[in-house]
Amino acid sequence: MKYVLIVIVALVVIVAGYAVYMTHLVNPSIERELRDNPDSTRAGKVMLITLPNGRTLPVNYLREGNTVYAGADGRWWHQLRGQGAPVELLVRGEKLVGHAHAIEDDADHRSAVFDRLRPSAPKFFGTLVQIDLHHTREQLPEFPPPRSSLDPDT
Repeated sequence: MKYVLIVIVALVVIVAGYAVYMTHLVNPSIERELRDNPDSTRAGKVMLITLPNGRTLPVNYLREGNTVYAGADGRWWHQLRGQGAPVELLVRGEKLVGHAHAIEDDADHRSAVFDRLRPSAPKFFGTLVQIDLHHTREQLPEFPPPRSSLDPDT
């Protein structure tokens, strides 16, 4: 029993450490790269999404016409359940606005998009987020200003 408890505590520490590492070290450097170099190789695969709560984070994406798909590996997509919510995107230096919703009930659609979005990732992992783009910002309701992962208090 003692060893099981040690293993559980070790796993919790590893997972928490990884989350802190990604949130405070990796994500800010990727965000900076995407803003500073929109023509980079990474910018062809990763965009910035600003969620309804104002949090901005880098996610992999696939743009097909007026639809952008994102693969969500964390819990951020929970804000986009049900009817979804307005979001702002930065895709290769272009600021876009749209309405995003998590695809939770269409496994075939999810699988088909993930085959194009991230063909080498495990098929059981991640949630598909679909963003339908608007032409102008005025078509969206107001939501909080973006909070960058570069900001020290986020």
